Amino acid sequence: MLIPTSNRLMIPMVRAFSALMVCMVVLYLFNNYMIYWLGWPETWQIFSHFLGNEGSELSEEQSTRGIVLLVGYALTIGIAVTLTLISPSRSLQDDSEFYSRLAAFVVRAAFWSVLLIGLTDTIISFLRVEDMLLSVAGQELTTQLGRPIFRGLYVHYPLIAISIIIAFFTRTLGFMWLAFLVVLAEFLIVVTRFVFSYEQAFMGDLVRFWYAALFLFASAYTLLSEGHVRVDVLYANFSKKNKARSNIAGSLLLGLPFCWTILTQGMAGKGSSINSPLLSFEISQSGFGMYVKYLMAGFLVVFAVSMAIQFVSAILSSVETLNDADKSDSH
Repeated sequence: MLIPTSNRLMIPMVRAFSALMVCMVVLYLFNNYMIYWLGWPETWQIFSHFLGNEGSELSEEQSTRGIVLLVGYALTIGIAVTLTLISPSRSLQDDSEFYSRLAAFVVRAAFWSVLLIGLTDTIISFLRVEDMLLSVAGQELTTQLGRPIFRGLYVHYPLIAISIIIAFFTRTLGFMWLAFLVVLAEFLIVVTRFVFSYEQAFMGDLVRFWYAALFLFASAYTLLSEGHVRVDVLYANFSKKNKARSNIAGSLLLGLPFCWTILTQGMAGKGSSINSPLLSFEISQSGFGMYVKYLMAGFLVVFAVSMAIQFVSAILSSVETLNDADKSDSH
């Protein structure tokens, strides 16, 4: 057996591992934000400073920030693991469902974000390319909306915050509607191009923006609902216990490492493939297109985070399956 579920310590250990894994994903993103967005010291710089390595001295302010970061990390991990261990009445399935709901919340927030940002940015781009934005917004605001950093900070980010609030109060994921909107946007391109001989860069940008979101955001939900295609000749004939073992092994050896590879490679530094466009509010070469290219790099973060949480949920559910099977065998 892959996991000795008869061991009384195994269930708390699996629950603690799951909480720690999700906690580490959140802390990694927070750490990335504090370092590359706010200029706080990196973890290796903090340790190097306190170990007294030559040339690694930090200012008093940076040293204090480093201590705050380390204490915050330790407290967060300690609280997450402690809360897991002091609630023995919770089953693995309860934890699995909690993490699935968490992954669904992340995806819902991302879905509402791309929906609201896509519509809003399209309207701004249309007014701008047709020289109507000046009469609507005034000279100063029109100039500011032409700057990627302004549109990101004062248009996109507030819409993301609103989307998180909407996602908290809604329970539907809306992938079907997003797929419909992708088709509708593409249909409008065809009609305006061949009937009215009208086409602008923002129209194609909107299709790519929504399609990329649909493809990446739906992955965790599809994993939850067993919707991914399994290309195999073995799994379908496995027993329930062997399927659970296979899911655990796949999540531990393939799924989670894949998600961590995306995060660590894409966010390893300011010039990394994810951090670089996010930090610079990168846009497409067409100045009158949508200003959302940098957000599409962030789609990979949403994909990796939601998939990692869902893999953790799958591990918990599979261990619960093995545990139930062991109980049935013992009776």
